[in-house]
Amino acid sequence: MYAIVEMAGQQFKVAKDQKVFVHRLAVEEGKKVTFDNVLLLDDNGQVTIGAPAINGAAVEAKVLKHLKGDKVIVFKKKRRKGYRVKNGHRQSLTEIVIENIVASGAKKAAPKKEEAKKEVAKPAAKKATSTKADDLKKIEGIGPKIASTLVEAGISTFAELAKTEPAKISEIISGVRGNHVTDTWPAQAQLAADGKWDELKKWQDELDGGKA
Repeated sequence: MYAIVEMAGQQFKVAKDQKVFVHRLAVEEGKKVTFDNVLLLDDNGQVTIGAPAINGAAVEAKVLKHLKGDKVIVFKKKRRKGYRVKNGHRQSLTEIVIENIVASGAKKAAPKKEEAKKEVAKPAAKKATSTKADDLKKIEGIGPKIASTLVEAGISTFAELAKTEPAKISEIISGVRGNHVTDTWPAQAQLAADGKWDELKKWQDELDGGKA
């Protein structure tokens, strides 16, 4: 029996006892995690296809460890402009092992109701906090696209960003193209939230795309 499931923004074909490397999950090592966005199930030749997901199906896994992938070199060059930039990037990953594939009975309907309530409540919350939103682009390494992605995820102020773990930030912006090092973003945001702009500016002069 195998399944095609979406995990941390990526689709995988998985089977029981298989080990998989996914984008960093905000889950402690040794803890269990469930993925309910199952797109396809194959049970001894009997194939079930979701529309887009299969109601009640889920993949249960256990987090083995957090690690970083192999270094990837990104080289950018513009002809006749004298522009050359070379950066290295190591993606934050989580190794998990598939413990069980549930074909039905995962009770997927309840989370949907909660999500629907959150979606209804979100517009009102945004209106109430729109005047209090901070310019997240003042954080070294955050551009317009990343800033809008963070706001959509509910992180619109320096204080909220300061309380968010770098691994969680990486997970939120995993769909945005580019190499982003988020390790210093919470600390930068804390300085901005405290109004320590001179100290933040001095530190940012020493950073390269958010990387110390």
